[in-house]
Order: sequence, then C-alpha cells, then structure tokens
Amino acid sequence: MGDQIQFIVEKLNQEPFRKNYNLISFDSLESLQLLQLLSDVLGEIDPKHAVDIREELPEQTAKRMLNLLGILKYKPPGTVSDLSAFRQGLVTGSKPVIHPVLHWLLQRTSELKKRAYLARFLVKLEVPAEFLQDDTVADFNKQYEELMEAFKNLHKEHEQLKISGLSTAEIRRDISAMEEEKDQLAKRVERLKKRVETVQNHQRMLEIARQLRLEKEREESLAQQKQEQKSQLFHAEQRLQRAQVQLKEMQHVVADSKPESLMKKLEEEINFNSYLVTEKIPREMESKKTSVYFLQKVVTEPAMTQADVTALEREINEVNAQMNQLIEKRMMKYEPTDSKFSMYRQQASIISRKKEAKAEELQAAKEEMSSLERQVQQKSSQAHELEGSEVLTEDEFKQYVNKLRSKNTFYKKKRQEIAEITAEYGILQRTEELLRQRHEAIQQQLQAIEEKKGISGYSYTQEELERVSAVKSEMDEVKGQTLDNMSEMVKKLNAMVAEKKASLAPVIKELRQLRQSCQELTQERDEKKIQYDSCAAGLETNRSALEQEVKGLLEECAQEESNYRYINCMKRTLEIQLQRAKEEMKAYVSPDPQERRRAVREQYTRIILEQENLGKKLREKQKVVRESHGPNMKQMKMWQDFEQLMECKRECFLKQQNQAAIGQVIQEGGKDRLVL
Repeated sequence: MGDQIQFIVEKLNQEPFRKNYNLISFDSLESLQLLQLLSDVLGEIDPKHAVDIREELPEQTAKRMLNLLGILKYKPPGTVSDLSAFRQGLVTGSKPVIHPVLHWLLQRTSELKKRAYLARFLVKLEVPAEFLQDDTVADFNKQYEELMEAFKNLHKEHEQLKISGLSTAEIRRDISAMEEEKDQLAKRVERLKKRVETVQNHQRMLEIARQLRLEKEREESLAQQKQEQKSQLFHAEQRLQRAQVQLKEMQHVVADSKPESLMKKLEEEINFNSYLVTEKIPREMESKKTSVYFLQKVVTEPAMTQADVTALEREINEVNAQMNQLIEKRMMKYEPTDSKFSMYRQQASIISRKKEAKAEELQAAKEEMSSLERQVQQKSSQAHELEGSEVLTEDEFKQYVNKLRSKNTFYKKKRQEIAEITAEYGILQRTEELLRQRHEAIQQQLQAIEEKKGISGYSYTQEELERVSAVKSEMDEVKGQTLDNMSEMVKKLNAMVAEKKASLAPVIKELRQLRQSCQELTQERDEKKIQYDSCAAGLETNRSALEQEVKGLLEECAQEESNYRYINCMKRTLEIQLQRAKEEMKAYVSPDPQERRRAVREQYTRIILEQENLGKKLREKQKVVRESHGPNMKQMKMWQDFEQLMECKRECFLKQQNQAAIGQVIQEGGKDRLVL
C-alpha cells in the first residue's frame, strides 16, 4: 500500500498535474478533495470529464466516473467484494476505493487516453427495434455502422504507418549519401567534358552518339515487344489447345455418362456435405466454443501460483478416483438388459468413430487432391516460363494489389466482428451474473423483512397459491374445451370415413388392374436391363483399351514437343551468345578508339579505376576518423560524468527538501502539543 501511494504522489507531482504533494499531505486529503483529484485525472484522460464536482450532484459524479471506468475496462480489486460497495465508496470518496483507481489510471495513462478517444467513436448507440422499422432510421443506422467500420480501418492503417515509418536520421543519411553521389557524378561529367573538348568536331560526334543511343534503345524496345508478342501468341495457342482438349473431354464424358451414375455421384456428395454440415462441423464448433469459453475464464481469473496448481491437481486426482469407484460399482450392479444396451452403445460409438474417421480421411484426400492440382498448375507455369514467362503489366499488378487489399480488409473486418461478438458475449454474461446477484440480495432482504414481521415464508406461500389457482383454472378450461372438441371431432371423423369408403371403392378396383400390369412391366424391364448391362460391359472394356492407347500416344507427342522446344530455345541462346562474342571481339580489335571504348573490357577497366580512386578517398576519411576518435570519446566521457554529477545534486536537493517538509510538520505537531 505504501509503494502504491508513493507511486501516485510521484505521478501527480509530474506533468501535467503539478500537485506538489508529499506522502503526508496526500494521505491527509479529505473525501471531496480525493474525488476532485480523481475527476482531474479522468479529465486528463478524457477532456469531457474535466469538471468541478461541486457543481454537480454526488450521484451524477459517481455515474459519470463509473461510465468512464467501464469504458476503460477497469475491474475493482479483490478487496471490494460487491459492486454496490464499490459504488458507495466512490460516492463517499473512500480511500480504499479511490487509491487503487488512481494507481491503475496513472500506470497506463497513454493507453487509456487512446482507449477513451476510440470510445467516443466506437461505443455503439443502441436503437430500439421498434424505431428500426422505419426505413429512414434503418438507413441512418446502417450508415452509422459503416462509418464506424471505416473509422476502425483508418485508425489501424494510421497505427501501422506510425510503426513502420522511417526515422528522420535514416532519411538524413540517405539524403547525404545521395548528395555525395551527386557531387561525384558532377565531377565525373566535368572530367569527361574536358576530355571531349580536345577532340575535333566533338559536337557532331556527340550528336551522332546520342542518335545511335536512341536508335539502340528503340531497337531494344522493338525486340522486347516482338518477344512479348511471341510469348503472348504462344500462351494464347496453349490456352486454345487446353480449351479444345477440355471441350473434347467434356463432350466425351457427357456422351458416355449415364443419368444414374451422375445422380449417384451427386447423392454421395450431398450426403457427405450434409454430414459435414449437420454433424461434424457443429460438433467441432461446439468443442471450439467450449475451449474458447474455458480459455476466457482462465484469462479473467487472477494469476495462479504453484500452490494453487498443486491443489487443483490434487482435487483432479481425487475426483478421478471417485469416478473410477463409481464406475466399478456400476459394473458390479449390471443387469443383462443393461449389458445388452451397453453392447449396442459400444457398437454405435465404434460406428460413429469410424464414420468420423472416414469423413476426415475423405476431407484430407480432397485437400490433398486440391494441393496436387495447384502443384500441377505451378509446374505447368514453370514449364511455360522456360520458353518465356508472361509478366504482369502495371495495370494488372495494380488490380492484383487492390484485390489483395480488399480481401485483407474483408478479413480484418470479419475478425473484428468476431472480437466484438466475443466481447459482447462476455458483457452479457457479466450482466446476467449481476442481475442474479441482485435478485438473490432482494430475496434475502424480503426474507429478513418477513422474519422481522413474524410472517416468514409468506411471499413464497402466496406465490405458490397463486400459481396453483392459475394452473387449476387453466386445467378446468382445457378440460371443458377438450370434451367439446372431442365430441365434434368424433362426428366429423365418422362422416369423413363414410365419404372416403364410398369414394375409394372404384379406385380400389382400378388399382388391382394396375398392379397386375405393373408386375408384367417389371418382369419385362428386368430382362431388358440384363441385356443392357451385358452390352454396356463389352463396350466399356473396348473404350478403356482405346483410352489407354490414346493416352500413351498423347504423352509421347507431348514429350517430343517439349524436346523440340527445349532444343530450339538452346539454339537461340547459343546464337545470341555467339553474336555477342563476335561483336566484342570486333570492338576490341578495331583501330577506332571510339569503337574500342564501347568494348566491355574497356568499360570494366574504367569502372575499376574509378573504384580504386573511391577506395583511396574512403581510406583517407577512415584515417581522419581514427585520429579524432580518441579526443571525441574523452569529451563524451566528460559530458557523461558531468550529467551524473548534476543528477546527484538534484537528488540531494530533493531529499533535503523532503526532510525540511517533514521537520516542519513535526515542529507544528510539537507546538500543538505544547499549547494543549
């Protein structure tokens, strides 16, 4: 408790409060002053609460503070057993209630400021359902919810930008590095200009070189466009071939498939999906909900020590031992009928487990099949990339990025909705618990009043009598109505039976004739079905053999085509490399200095010389830094010692000031005693 008060006093003496309290003056504050101090702290967190409590009623003050503490998610400590006691302590300005609240608020002021700011925009206004029937009100409510979601997304993006932003030091370093590079490039350009000015007709040669560079760039762009068009044409042909193959396969499947097989496949898929929807997924959701509930319960409880854990383990072992004893007693008292039922139950549980296992295996097989299909697509795309990859354009890449962003925002929105539903569920649980506690307290008060008046149990007896009389009157009414309805129903049933007998007599005669014809047609259908099955089996064997042969030929054709394209690509690359080598040799052997300067060897030689010059400059800078490192470190050490010295002086001054204040209080107390 002393550490808590000391922390509160230190925080109140700092910015922005500047209260200049010490432990004695803070402890001697009255209840009204404590409430005003708490209101000032809440006003620092939320400016709307910066008010003078003398201008409002105590109930209004308590209500205002409780609302803000609820928004800030403050939980009373374990010493306050009842919420009404906490509210009463807040109204009266009790120190055991106010001090923990101040300690909690001053510990996390910045976090609570952010939470209070967000609460102004994210605390939803509850509109009654009867008002939402109006279209205008419903539209405004929907627009309000959309704006709230937009604010959430913008706030998240703002926080992410604040976290991921570059520091000013990094930006300054980048700017300085770019300026140095700019200076080096300017010097290099000046040197090149001086060299060129000594050559005759240098302006004309520069113009020719510029035109040559432009033509080369144009040639490269045209070659790139030609390559892109070739790759697009190739991909279009590949897509056309795949579409034609798929069309043939679909036509073949439609021609050979039967309605019965299709219906059977659809029924199997529907049964599997219905099993997932009605049995498997609800059971998994229920288990997840229970696990989430227990995890939330564990999170809300205070931290457990090792002694608490051992006590819980001991209780679990005792309960398990009791369960085992009860199971043994039950097995000893088994009857034959119970054993039969248990056998059936075991069989049913085994079947259900097998069903679940098969469903999981089927789902895993489907996932594996989808993953294999994705791998096949990846491999096919890699195979296309060997002959020229299809690169996304700028507009297509922007569309792809926008699609990813929309999916990300949709995912974040749904996750936020789940979090809000979970929070609302916790609030409703807490409200139910509070209402139950209030109901129990009212019942206890009513029982205490009845005991004082000498009529204990009067309210319970009165409620039972009213309930019994109401049930009796309802039963009498139901009996009278039931008798009347039964008599009328018997008359109607007799009349209906007579009418149905008269109307069904000719229909029964016709039905007998139709049954005979149905039996004859069924025999004929069975004979035709046997003939059809034998013919279909022969055709199926022939079709499977032809399919295997066609498949082998297609694979051989695809392999030969891939070999041809691979050899063609290798030939192209070798020709390009040979052409580059010839041009390099021609430029290197040429007597023209301009032609020789364009050779790769000459370019690399110039780059090496420039890098060597740059290395010399950097070594000179390193030497200067090493020479000035010692004096700079010594100066930094002197400043650190000076800072420590001033910190010690400040601490000594504060201690002397506190001792003077305590001595003054002690002297005043001694004077009061002498006066007495």
